[in-house]
Amino acid sequence: MASLRWPWTAWLLALVLGLLLGAAGPAQAGVMTRDDMRKAFPAPLSVGEKDTQLPVWPIFRQDVTRPILAGYVFESIDFAPIPGFSGTPLNLLVALDPKGAFLDVRVLSHHEPVFLEGLGEAPLFRFADQYKGLSLQQNIKVGSNANRGEERGSANVYIDGVAKATASVRILNQSLLSSALRVARARLGFAGGQDPDQVARVRRDTYAPMDWNALRKAGLVQHLAITHGMVEKAFEDSGVEMPVAGRENEIFSTLYVAYLNAPSVGRNLLSEPGWQHLLGRIDDGDHALLVIASGPYSFVGDKFVRGAVPDRLTLKQGDLPLELRDLDLDDPLKLPADLRGADAKVFRVIGPAGLDPAHTLNFALRVTRDKGMVYPERISRSFAVPYTLPADQVTLPEADNKGWQGIWRARAWELAVLAAALVLLGVVLARPKWIVATPTRLARFRTGYLVFTLVFIGWFAQGQLSIVNITALVQALVARRELAFFLYDPMTVALWAFVALTLVVWGRGTFCGWLCPFGAMQELVAQVARFAGIRRIKLHRDLDAKLKWVKYAVLSAIVGLAVVSPTWTDGAVEVEPFKTAITLGFVRSWPFVAWVAGLLLLNVFLYKGFCRYLCPLGAGLGLLGRVRLLRWIPRRKECGTPCQTCRHRCEYQAIRPSGAIVYEECFQCLDCVAIHDSPQRCAPLIARGRARVIAIRPLPTLAGSEA
Repeated sequence: MASLRWPWTAWLLALVLGLLLGAAGPAQAGVMTRDDMRKAFPAPLSVGEKDTQLPVWPIFRQDVTRPILAGYVFESIDFAPIPGFSGTPLNLLVALDPKGAFLDVRVLSHHEPVFLEGLGEAPLFRFADQYKGLSLQQNIKVGSNANRGEERGSANVYIDGVAKATASVRILNQSLLSSALRVARARLGFAGGQDPDQVARVRRDTYAPMDWNALRKAGLVQHLAITHGMVEKAFEDSGVEMPVAGRENEIFSTLYVAYLNAPSVGRNLLSEPGWQHLLGRIDDGDHALLVIASGPYSFVGDKFVRGAVPDRLTLKQGDLPLELRDLDLDDPLKLPADLRGADAKVFRVIGPAGLDPAHTLNFALRVTRDKGMVYPERISRSFAVPYTLPADQVTLPEADNKGWQGIWRARAWELAVLAAALVLLGVVLARPKWIVATPTRLARFRTGYLVFTLVFIGWFAQGQLSIVNITALVQALVARRELAFFLYDPMTVALWAFVALTLVVWGRGTFCGWLCPFGAMQELVAQVARFAGIRRIKLHRDLDAKLKWVKYAVLSAIVGLAVVSPTWTDGAVEVEPFKTAITLGFVRSWPFVAWVAGLLLLNVFLYKGFCRYLCPLGAGLGLLGRVRLLRWIPRRKECGTPCQTCRHRCEYQAIRPSGAIVYEECFQCLDCVAIHDSPQRCAPLIARGRARVIAIRPLPTLAGSEA
């Protein structure tokens, strides 16, 4: 029967946490001095004094007799300290000219695991270099666009991403643009955009049946008619010939715009299945905008690719450019007869872009013409199409809502699969009797679950918990940063929540024995080695006990470095093979792959040697597991005296000669539970069976024998 043990060691954990909080210093800020700035921007530029109100440095260039402002230089961490995956923000050195163009963008520091001895830093530096010469006034897009280059006079600017590091470069992009916009608003007069977490929300209770004309009358559908005469006037000072005589009043293009998120719009223009389909295609906080074009000129070019960004149509709110991307919806629209053959597209603007439905959306239709014959000059003009959603369709923000909900929604099915697997595991561990009834049943279930852990949790969902999670927590506490960055990785949060619960109930073994992808990889490799007839080495219990202290020393060193230096921590955490084997799938330089290969080879002969003797995460979970409330592994008085069966069979050497379980080293494999419940394998049960009195019965008479 399981017994209770009060978590007296929780006082020790509270003391450690208190020391960390007490040692916390001021929030991380920029590191550049004026001398550093002078070295970064030498002559003919000169660096002025640091602004007393804003952490920016003016830079000047000499113009004959007086200096001219060339721009402002700042560090992104002072304005947008957005944490990366290690819990530490990237820090960029950014130079903006007075018109909002990027003079320079450099990576000063970062702790992104994928670029630290993974892909290397060179791809990150090349990515940052692409911003030079671009402007905050432009629509800067990360990644290639299927329509890039097919339209003349494209309104969008594209920069190449980095394969296998999509999230990291988007964090850099967000850090750069967020910090640059803050400086631009304060020093360059930019109106900028809204905080994505502080925008108005579309009301869901405003639906009323309306036809097309009623929607237009209510201001839910708005339009602009552009005539040939308007186009001719726009190009009259450009030298481009526009032969439109007699057609000045004819329609060149008519654009209709509607905000589909509003139920009064979406449910009236789409069928009910189409409306539900639309809601399923966009994340929480995203915006779906319908644009319809009729007339000779459309925002859809002849070579437009579905699902891409239109080059003739742009969107801004204030001075903030917003990306429109085709949702590629085929659901029929309820349009009047004269518009049923028109070009109609539903575009999405993602929630993090900062679009506020309570403010005017400024669409622009771009028209490009050629001037000249041999080497024609392309000249473009834009025609504004403003759209303002009626005020009764939105609710203004009341609280600071974080923007991680959309990520959780996007990974809902993965979280559902994980939740089902965790529930199954919890039920099996709480009621193991059926699973341990036969060795074959236990072996099959365990092997199947370990394959699921390695393939789904590890390689597919990237749910490998790591010492990096702990060092990120320590560094965030020391720097007094918020911990909301953890929420941007739903699988990690879900797993840590389950691990925290099971630590209190059972201890370390639930994660280390069942949910660690690298641990699963080791065990599966060990099974193959055993099938091949390779014999394992079992250390003497005294040596084994001493070696198990090594992982606690490794943990102490890494946590200490996390308090002192993030840079040193980046190297120290490489003792874990998780990033190489699970996160990057062995796509790393040879020393890291060799380290993993060596650990797997060690595991063949010394069962799960890394987990038992070196793993800092296992050490941390072992310490946290001391708050465990249950001694859940059943014991008999004969366990240890005289029976040693379970101790000799325990691959983890987590049972003392006395028969007591060392829960901090137990991997919850259930082997000893299976032995305890088996009349054929448990020595005390076998002895009791032999002690039973057997009734003497006469032998049966054989046919044909004598009486």
